Formats: sequence, C-alpha cells, structure tokens
Amino acid sequence: MEQYKQEFIEFMVDCQVLKFGDFTLKSGRKSPFFMNAGAYVTGSQLMRLGEYYAKAIHDNYGDDFDVLFGPAYKGIPISVVTAIAYSQLYGKEIRYCSDRKEEKDHGADKGSFLGSKLKDGDRVIMIEDVTTSGKSMEETVPKVKGAADVEILGLMVSLNRMEVGLGGEKSALDEIKEKYGFEARAIVSMADVIEHLYNREYKGQIIIDDTLKSAIDKYYDEYGVK
Repeated sequence: MEQYKQEFIEFMVDCQVLKFGDFTLKSGRKSPFFMNAGAYVTGSQLMRLGEYYAKAIHDNYGDDFDVLFGPAYKGIPISVVTAIAYSQLYGKEIRYCSDRKEEKDHGADKGSFLGSKLKDGDRVIMIEDVTTSGKSMEETVPKVKGAADVEILGLMVSLNRMEVGLGGEKSALDEIKEKYGFEARAIVSMADVIEHLYNREYKGQIIIDDTLKSAIDKYYDEYGVK
C-alpha cells in the first residue's frame, strides 16, 4: 500500500472522520463504521485533505482535465481544497464547480452552480466524500451533463466502503461505471483500512480489534460485494 494511503487512514482516525461503533446510514443500513468528512474543520486538516485527494486523482486520472465538481454540500469544500492542492503540488490550474441545493435567482452569480461555469468541452472529475449506494450520482450527473456538453472522466471519493449498490449485486463504484460510463475510484478502501489497523497498535490503542473485525465481517456478509 502506498505511503500516502497509510497516512490518509491514520489522518481519518486522528480527525475523527472515520469512526467505529453502531451507525444508521442514509441508505438505512446499520453499519459498524462511518465516515463523516464534515469533521475536517481546521485549516491544516483541510489543507492535508486536499493534498490526499490531489495525489489520488493524479495517480488515477493524470492531469488532462479541467474541472473538479463537488456536489453540495460536503463536496464544495473538498473540491475547493483539492483545486488549491493540485495547483501547489502539480503546477496545474484546475477550476472548481459545485451545485446549489436551491437555485439563486438574484445577483451576478445567480443560477444552480457555484464557482466556475461548466463549458462545452470541459473534462470533469467528480469529487465526493464517500459513496455508499451510488444514489447521489443519480442527482448529480444529470445536473452536470445538463449544464454543458462536458465529459465526466471519473469520480474520486475518500473511502470505498466495498458494499453493494442500489442493484444489490455490484459495488456502488462498479454500478456507477456501468450506468454512467466513467470510472469511480477511492483514495483508500475498507480493505486497506482493515489491513492497516487490524490488531495493530496506533497511538497506544488497537483501533480494530477482534470484536470489531467480527462486526465488520458480519456487515460484509450482508452488504459486501460477493
């Protein structure tokens, strides 16, 4: 596993973004782990988050794209800090764009989007915190495609939860590729998280012990990709 992925796993734990316990997800599933990108709240945390996303995007998609699109709400700051990091790390200016939950009907920037306008010919990378079932793409992709004649190259999320999507057979990321025709990747997967943290002491404690590992295994028996 690449060094930056190991660091990112520890970063999520340190920021209390990745938590373990008993959680009810938006999909209704009961999960022993939960990822909340809203817990990145300080300047240094957001700076590092952008760097991890930029490195993963660069590794997976290269530099031939124009826009980072972050769906409201959590995708907005992620797309902004990633665009900043991309400029700093790779010397390439990437525009950011996000949608609004409610259309703005006044001022010079009225409309459905924040940041850069989408233009015909733009090559777009979608960017989100996590995709559990792929449902968010059902709302976002039509908005982006409807705004201009753009090409969506891929989606980057923080964590691949490695569970079935809406169809109940393939992973959410695989379903996105099948339905929309673009790749969906993650900085790390839950397999990476388990490999790095299971029965390994980190800052004086075992994050994933045998009991938690058993709960995660049980969850994947029900919702994991077969």
